[in-house]
Amino acid sequence: MKKERTGADAAVRAFEKSDISQVLITIGGMLIYAIGINNFIVPAGLYSGGVMGISQIIRTILVQYAHLSFGGTDIAGIISLILNLPLFVLAYMSVGRHFFWKTVICVVSQSLFLTLIPIPASPIVEDTITATLIGGIIVGAGIGVSLQSGGCSGGIDILGMYFTKKYNGFSVGKLNLVINLLIYASCALLFDIKVVIYCIIYAAVNTLMVDKTHTQNIRTAVIIITKEDPDKIKHYIMDELARGVTHWDAIAGYTDERSHILFTVMSKHELSVLKQEMKYIDPKAFVVSKDNVGIDGRFAKHL
Repeated sequence: MKKERTGADAAVRAFEKSDISQVLITIGGMLIYAIGINNFIVPAGLYSGGVMGISQIIRTILVQYAHLSFGGTDIAGIISLILNLPLFVLAYMSVGRHFFWKTVICVVSQSLFLTLIPIPASPIVEDTITATLIGGIIVGAGIGVSLQSGGCSGGIDILGMYFTKKYNGFSVGKLNLVINLLIYASCALLFDIKVVIYCIIYAAVNTLMVDKTHTQNIRTAVIIITKEDPDKIKHYIMDELARGVTHWDAIAGYTDERSHILFTVMSKHELSVLKQEMKYIDPKAFVVSKDNVGIDGRFAKHL
């Protein structure tokens, strides 16, 4: 008997779709991220992009310019959590509950690890460029692992997904670029131009590692054949995954039964999320997929 679901258990559904192993992988990715930040990036005096970069700059201003003491604790993680709170509301109201819960898990675990993992009294790697490269690799790998399991580091990613759904042609990458340029411009004014150069190198290595580990960059064509009401599948694809879908009525060749064919293109990661949802909507549906398809026309790259 097919499992019926109501709006009352929407929050629980988010965790039903993401088994314990995915949650643990997300948290593990954030642990890797925090190890890279606290052991290599912070000791080298470098800054990340996005909300974390803003948090690190605020931390430095409070400590070095306002002369506030927080013991041996790096409060950048706590500041990042505070800055993300209003964005959590935006994610819950506008982007989707599933995305919201994954983002909360990511950001809270990220802030916790950044606060608890001690920063070495002296740099593990003395050479700044070496620390930049190692930190970029570790941090990028951690982000990629978390994204692979459906997590989101919050901050600018939330704003990017919100504006992508609201405005046609909006580019998440351009939003990240503008925010990061403002952060690096602030670093140039407050600190030293060398810091900016190292930060840009760190960001480039970081991005390369994320791209290598994150299946959002793999475009996948998906065909779903179902005998059930196709509207539930269509609404999930359009509302939760923010993807377009084409629907045909069909007749099964062997049984002559009425069926429905749905066609869409999404990332490989989104396909894994869809497959989890299909266990509830129609576990007997036939799902065919092909990776790395060529696309001409508008295809939104989601985070």
